[in-house]
Amino acid sequence: MSNSFGRRFVMTTFGESHGKAIGCVLDGVPAGLAIDEAFIQREMDRRRPGKNAYATARKEPDRVEILSGVFEGKSTGTPIAMVIYNTNQKSKDYGNIKDLFRPGHADLTYWEKYGIRDYRGGGRSSARETAARVAAGAVAKLMLEKVGIQVMSGIFKIGDVEGKEYDFSHATESEIFALDPAAEEAQKEAVLKAKAAHDSIGGAALVRATGVPVGLGEPIYYKLDAVLAEAMMGINAVKGVEIGEGVRSAQLHGSENNDEMTKEGFLTHHAGGTLGGISSGDTIDIKVYFKPTPSIFKPMRTLDTSGEEVTCELKGRHDPCVAIRGSVVAESMAALVLADMLLLNMGRKMDDVERYYARR
Repeated sequence: MSNSFGRRFVMTTFGESHGKAIGCVLDGVPAGLAIDEAFIQREMDRRRPGKNAYATARKEPDRVEILSGVFEGKSTGTPIAMVIYNTNQKSKDYGNIKDLFRPGHADLTYWEKYGIRDYRGGGRSSARETAARVAAGAVAKLMLEKVGIQVMSGIFKIGDVEGKEYDFSHATESEIFALDPAAEEAQKEAVLKAKAAHDSIGGAALVRATGVPVGLGEPIYYKLDAVLAEAMMGINAVKGVEIGEGVRSAQLHGSENNDEMTKEGFLTHHAGGTLGGISSGDTIDIKVYFKPTPSIFKPMRTLDTSGEEVTCELKGRHDPCVAIRGSVVAESMAALVLADMLLLNMGRKMDDVERYYARR
């Protein structure tokens, strides 16, 4: 099982939903980076469950403990290990489903692939693992800040309620990270309506990166947009990703889709910040589409481990709309990709190598 992401800025996560802890190891963080633990915790608090009616009732403090790789507030260049202890598991809620496969979950595929699975909340396949990604992404953001890159996110769509404005400042104050104040109440109502019906609802997030320099990404097999898409699709419940104009570009003519250039910059933003898999210096926009949370409180037909047809009736605490907290995870994964690309890009030209060593 592969549990690592990145080439130079490498994140490896560990732990299960109902295990003792989850966490991550970050390898490749340059020495001397100021590690702001308060900032890391604030990032964790954004994703933290149990805050309001729009998230799971599971209350986890998600306190991050740094175990290694930091001395006197700065990275040492050695692996940074961080742990987040699980404190509010209710494993008994899963006792009635230990021998059956929950519809929409990875239960069946894990069982067929490994012949064993942790039925308590899905174990490793649980979205609980994404808390570790947010911790790692916070360290990536600290590095990106040093070179003027900012990554932000928000919700633009819940069900069929789509916002038209993208106000990232408003998203930071919204309980559901809504980008459009005019659509927020209707989006909240859609979530609560699904929840009251013992159901769930899908949604979509916009991740935006500004200040990204020209040149990040490899032109063939490690393209910036391709890796960003991989990072997003690796998040639980994500079923679609668009960069820039996305699927709408298939409806356009070249004359409509090309971004013309002037001395002042691009006249339009259809490409979404990349050209040929390399950052163009323009703002990067990524739309991330989440399916409805598969854990719903309606009886559903399924199979058990013996291949018999049975009825699945779930208990427990689940997000009525996984996209809301998932938007923070998407933002964190984008930060990890950009941090990795920054380090990879440092050896792109011999001039850069000579310039660095000439100063020594």
